[in-house]
Amino acid sequence: MTYDLVAALHPLLTAEASAEAYAAGSEPGDLEQAVWLRLLERLESDGPPLDPEGWLRKAVRAEARRSRRTTRRERPYGIEPADDTRPGPEQLALAAARRRALRDAVRRLPGRCPRLIEALLSPKDLTYREIAGELGISQGSLGPERSRCLGCLRRLLTPEVAAREPRG
Repeated sequence: MTYDLVAALHPLLTAEASAEAYAAGSEPGDLEQAVWLRLLERLESDGPPLDPEGWLRKAVRAEARRSRRTTRRERPYGIEPADDTRPGPEQLALAAARRRALRDAVRRLPGRCPRLIEALLSPKDLTYREIAGELGISQGSLGPERSRCLGCLRRLLTPEVAAREPRG
């Protein structure tokens, strides 16, 4: 009985849902699915409708109205809540820990290296001329000095990075 009713109503439901979907701001398939669900609920509680075609037309229009009301009330998010492009709390905490480890290693560098690396990491985005003036060295010696300091920093960080890798 139910299968015959579904088979008989399917073409009509497809046509009605297609006609109402655009004005409702929804997809025809969504309307169809909602009406099938309402029909199954009705079959369980009250049995089949006396006028299945009339009931189906009314159900499609009722679902279309519900969809329009819902669409009017819903507001899009400024960003997608599950947006993977933005870092989550865990990524932010890990990045902060990496920055702290880097700053700690920079402070342990010898000679002028801490000041040089801090100047290179500065948010002011200093030029080589400004860094050289701040450190009191010639601009020409800044490149080799930077290279030496980065080598020292790399050697300081290598044991820490190697020790953090999971083994197994």
